[in-house]
Amino acid sequence: MKLSSLGSAIRNALIAFAAALLLAAVSDAQQQMNSQQTPNATASTNDMQSELHMLTDVQRQPGVVIDRKEQAAYDAFFRVGPEQPDKKIQLGNEFLQKYPKSILAEAVDSGLTNAYYAKQDWQGFYSSADKALALKPDDVDVLTTVGWVIPHIFNSSDPDADAKLDKAESYEKHAIEVMAKMPKSTSLTDAQFSALKAQKALQAHSALGLVYFRRQDFDNSAKELQQATQDNASPDQTDLFVLGVDLENLSRFGEAADAFNRCGLIPGALQDRCKQNADAARKQPK
Repeated sequence: MKLSSLGSAIRNALIAFAAALLLAAVSDAQQQMNSQQTPNATASTNDMQSELHMLTDVQRQPGVVIDRKEQAAYDAFFRVGPEQPDKKIQLGNEFLQKYPKSILAEAVDSGLTNAYYAKQDWQGFYSSADKALALKPDDVDVLTTVGWVIPHIFNSSDPDADAKLDKAESYEKHAIEVMAKMPKSTSLTDAQFSALKAQKALQAHSALGLVYFRRQDFDNSAKELQQATQDNASPDQTDLFVLGVDLENLSRFGEAADAFNRCGLIPGALQDRCKQNADAARKQPK
């Protein structure tokens, strides 16, 4: 075997190994996040604020009158916590069957998307998300969540694998565009609004980083994951691990060691591997 072929084989093996570790880390992370309903620690609070804000804005629109029973059914749906996804799904579907043309249907579809995520029911998840975005294409919560999930549960043998990555990239880029022009809600303070947008932006850049990693576009993956982790007090362990792999593939071993070191400080499935990779990266010539 030629040296160039050997180098290519080693690199391909590294990529395959990193992808396998990524899948293992995602599985562990999903188990931890089941009780949170969405893929980040603050999402439940954010979703509740978004839901309440949506209802308030709808009620303020001139000429919009919500039937008392319809509003009661809507309130009952959103009172169900993330620890009861089956009940939430039942009430959400009952609402949509009874009030299919409701002005609140998009908010219910959005809430159902999160409930199906908690159950890892991907058919229901994508179906609800599609319905929500058909009614409101600029729904940042749905765009960022779907775009984040796709590269995490990615299967390269899926005949639609490339199309799904394209969809995730499109969703996250659109979410970032929407957030740049989004007017501040009167129900939020400036600080709350900035915090909500910052949290969603971190999720969008995290998703884009993993999309590019799946395509073996290590340069763009590293750029996105640096944005997702650089000023993040609670970075995602998987993001840091993938960032380290990206930087290794770019021969930026000092930076890779730093990323792996940060990853190794976080308890989780990748902690030991990140510590080992940090040590190995430090030994590489600078």
